[in-house]
Amino acid sequence: MFEPVSGSAELFKQSFREEAREILADLESALLELNEKRGDAELVSRIFRGLHTIKGSGAMFGFERMAAFTHDLETAFDLVRNGRMQTSSDLIDLTLAALDQIKTMLAESPDAGLVSEASLCDDILQRLRKFAAIDEIAAPAPESPSPRKISSLPAGGTQIWRIRFAPGADLMLCGASPSLLLRELGQLGSLSVKADLDAIPPLAELDPERCYIAWEMTLRTVAPIESIRDVFIFVENCSSLQIEPGSRADAVDTDLTARGVGEQRESGGGRRDYDFGEKASSIRVAAAKLDSFVNLVGELVTVQAWLSELAARRDDADLSAASEEIERLASALRENSMDMRMMQVRGTFEKFRRLVHDLARSLDKNVELTIEGAETELDKSVIDQLSDPLMHLIRNSMDHGIGTSEERIARGKPARATIHLAARYAGATVQISVSDDGRGIDAEAVRAKAIERGMIGPDASLSESEVYALIFQPGFSTAKQVTDISGRGVGMDVVRRNIDKLRGSIDVMSKPGEGTTVTLRLPLTLAIIDGLLVAVGKAFFVLPLTSVLECIELPRKEIDAAHGKRLISVRGETVPYIRLRDHFQVVDNLPDFERVILVDTEDGCYGLMVDAVLGNCQTMIKSLGRVYRHLQTISGATILGNGTIALILDPLRLVEECLRTVRPAVRGHPGISLKAGHIKPSA
Repeated sequence: MFEPVSGSAELFKQSFREEAREILADLESALLELNEKRGDAELVSRIFRGLHTIKGSGAMFGFERMAAFTHDLETAFDLVRNGRMQTSSDLIDLTLAALDQIKTMLAESPDAGLVSEASLCDDILQRLRKFAAIDEIAAPAPESPSPRKISSLPAGGTQIWRIRFAPGADLMLCGASPSLLLRELGQLGSLSVKADLDAIPPLAELDPERCYIAWEMTLRTVAPIESIRDVFIFVENCSSLQIEPGSRADAVDTDLTARGVGEQRESGGGRRDYDFGEKASSIRVAAAKLDSFVNLVGELVTVQAWLSELAARRDDADLSAASEEIERLASALRENSMDMRMMQVRGTFEKFRRLVHDLARSLDKNVELTIEGAETELDKSVIDQLSDPLMHLIRNSMDHGIGTSEERIARGKPARATIHLAARYAGATVQISVSDDGRGIDAEAVRAKAIERGMIGPDASLSESEVYALIFQPGFSTAKQVTDISGRGVGMDVVRRNIDKLRGSIDVMSKPGEGTTVTLRLPLTLAIIDGLLVAVGKAFFVLPLTSVLECIELPRKEIDAAHGKRLISVRGETVPYIRLRDHFQVVDNLPDFERVILVDTEDGCYGLMVDAVLGNCQTMIKSLGRVYRHLQTISGATILGNGTIALILDPLRLVEECLRTVRPAVRGHPGISLKAGHIKPSA
């Protein structure tokens, strides 16, 4: 057999691994869904097709052990699909264990063979064969891809398909074998194959490493078109493939090849040409390349801001026109680059079905995971850091929040508990919540544990939300004993630290006896934002435009008349504000007018007083580094068009920090309450 060039082979094997992992994730989700809907024929077919694709494509790319291991799994679900075996928890558990082994095989070299892994694989297969009596069924013999007549099939449910497959010239360089593809296609039904040899060059020009042959086929099968496409799933992007419904006449028409490639004689004697080319609707791009592209777009945004500033200083109509056009193009490029980074949270959500399933077995609890808003999109960089926080929240709910079926029934609840994972848009943020209908949080127990550990004083007066915030402190846990699941006070601290890194926030709501909801509020993207550029003295700051409601000009005499009170009246509502000049200890000369920017926070509407508002800007966010990681109110920095550095403020954390300074009650002393207004943005 032809051995492909090692570099190209490894490249395509890596592509296969990525595709296979997506199929395995879908298989896992389908299996867990089938566990709830035992009689769903579509789910069974979906699982069978996935296993069939893993088996066939694995063999094609050199993963023979994986293909052989998958064969019995495929056979078992073929029995279920044909009504010869019932779906059971044992079958689902065995298949999930087998999928874990397939993931391990994918991660290693195709020809590796660890003794311990082989032993585990054999154990799984022996249990599966005994359970499904597969050893009584002979494995299907490979079918020859040579042209043959179509045998008779039962008329009910069969479909005739006309297939044109023209491999790309470099197909075999990726380790693919057309003969294996045709053999796998033949296993779906009765297949008639005609080879088109017209593209083969003269012998002197022939390259033995290239593929010149195309095939026209007629397939009679009960399988859906998705199963046919699955055969070619890993070579479709580098080949031409067309699948069309055929007529009964196609099944017995043996004159197709004799009339030439891409031609078919119509009933009227005419000729009709077919375009068998098929363009790929998507391509795979390495994440590192995409990150590099977004960084370059961010640099372009900075240069564009510089050009805009130059154009504003010079009285040159041509320069201004060019600047405006580049600004338009840079804005469009920025939006497109951001769209390319956006991904649905579905993949992240779905993998937690397996976690809930396994933990329910381990803890002997009856728990169902429900999902809402899986189509919500987030920046890939945010999604990549979301798995750990969600995992710890779900594990905490399973271990602490949800009781056993007996305990729930005694409390008048359904025996089956529910964990609900939901996502939705909220302005420029996404809210992701983890809810359970379990015991809820005992605020008094949390408070007592915090006093015991010296985290708060015995006389501390804390609000309910402040009590719940204690569970995210390092080492805090109310568990009476440490288990494999939780109890060391690490998980919730990980949640808080990871969400802080994402410049997000956490909100906890709980009712004893009814359940708990933890809501994560996350920014849509971490790369480029629309901001409002402001000045305080000689310093520049950027506020995320999505948090800004409106700007109000405040004359010096009104500020002096307030006698130090940081309050402003807006359409009959009194709104407190924070003077950034005082907060950042800026001592430059005072302007005649200061501006109050109203921002929307979780605590309501607050004002941020600045010296000047310079206008909107597109901002590339740069990290401040580890030295400044303790500055929670600053989420990053950016470089302005003139080379000046501007700090990007986090209005939410800025308000939270200022509220803590005027709430001594948190430290156990009575204090004032700074109540925010609820101002709607002006028209």
